[in-house]
Amino acid sequence: MDMRSRVNDALKTAMKNKDAERLSTLRLINAAIKDRDIALRGTGEEAEITDADILAILGKMVKQRQESARAYEEGGRLELAEKERSEIEVIEDFLPKQLSDDETAAEVAAAIAEVGAESIRDMGKVMGVLKSKFTGQMDFGKVGPMVKDKLG
Repeated sequence: MDMRSRVNDALKTAMKNKDAERLSTLRLINAAIKDRDIALRGTGEEAEITDADILAILGKMVKQRQESARAYEEGGRLELAEKERSEIEVIEDFLPKQLSDDETAAEVAAAIAEVGAESIRDMGKVMGVLKSKFTGQMDFGKVGPMVKDKLG
């Protein structure tokens, strides 16, 4: 089942169960997906948004909520931070299992070997390989510096 169908099925289930918190987060996910659809339409392409695109959207949503939760905690707004964390849990239901630090390091090494990267100039090739294989499974904000360290 594709990601869009999974989100829609979860939305219907949340409606039936009258789970207001989950429902509002699922509606946000759906809105983000529809925004991307509309943006693609503006380019004149007939291409439809893929599961990889949806995973990228979900990853971005998680990151935004983590930053918001941190900001709320620093501002002493714990109830808002908790709401952000509950939204993260709902979004993460649709993301594949995150790779551990050790698994990530192993995949970075494998990608470097795969493209034959020797210097920092090859970083883009390495990141491209990792993004094509592990979208939604790695935090590329952390992976970038890791690749830099190995190549630099």
